[in-house]
Formats: sequence, C-alpha cells, structure tokens
Amino acid sequence: MKHTRRQHLILLGGAMAATLGAPAFASDDAEMHEVDMLNVDPDDRQQRMVFKPAILRVQPGDTVKFLATERGHNAQSIDGMTPDGAEEFQGRINEEIEVTLDVEGTYGYICQPHQTMGMIGFILVGDFTSNLEAVREAAGTLRGRDTTRRVEEYMTEIDAIAAEEGLV
Repeated sequence: MKHTRRQHLILLGGAMAATLGAPAFASDDAEMHEVDMLNVDPDDRQQRMVFKPAILRVQPGDTVKFLATERGHNAQSIDGMTPDGAEEFQGRINEEIEVTLDVEGTYGYICQPHQTMGMIGFILVGDFTSNLEAVREAAGTLRGRDTTRRVEEYMTEIDAIAAEEGLV
C-alpha cells in the first residue's frame, strides 16, 4: 500500500510517541548477580552448606539469581531481615529464582532445610544501613551454633563494608 507524505509523517509520529511513552521496565545500569547454593565451599572445603558469595553488594534495581548449583537447597527471606517496603521471597527446593531488589537495605536469607547448619547470606542494597539494627535483632532468633557463628562473622564484615563506604 502506497502512503502519501502526510500519512508517512502521521505513522512516524505515532511510532515515536509510542516509543517515548513506553515505560522503562529495567534500568540500563541494572546488573545480574549470581549466588551459588552449595554443599561445600570449593575454596574452603571445611565450610559446608554455604551460599557463595555469602555477602553480596548490589545497587537498587539489580537482580540476584540464586543458582541450584547442588541439589537440596533453596533461598528464602528471613522474617525481620527485609527492608520496609521490600518484597520477601521464597524459592522451592532445587529451584533457581531471580529476585530484583528495588528497596535499599540489608536482606537476610537462608536455605530453609540447612538454616541450623549456618546456610545464611546477606545482600546489601545501596545504602544498606537503614534496617541493619533490625537485621541484628532478627538474627538473635535464629537457631544453630553454626548459624550464630556465621551471623557474627558476616555482621562484622558488613560493619567493615559500611565503615569503608562511609555509611556509618
């Protein structure tokens, strides 16, 4: 079908308006990060039931993909360790899930079957200090000697990151 110049301009204008009016669903700067769910840390065979990395630093809008690297694990939010306004998440056993983190703060998560064995991790989003005290309080409700040890170790590392970035 042959169009006149006027019809071409109308079509072109409509296409441009549709493009400019389209919502941006993802930031161009957003990144994808991966966390392995492991029975044994390949870099330290003494460390069992781990997320690698255990502490992940990201920016708002980034996505974290939990990889079912080894069977028998899941990733799920810990009650009291999600910033206000953020959605909690819960994957099924052996399920890879992707979580987009839009709210700044500290997110604590566990592998539910191995929580008492210390399978815990933290994601630090943007200025992650807003709910850090609530995360510390919620950590006190977790069970397991290995969990307590890892939480203390990870919180010390998180405090060092906050100090290094001038957030405290």
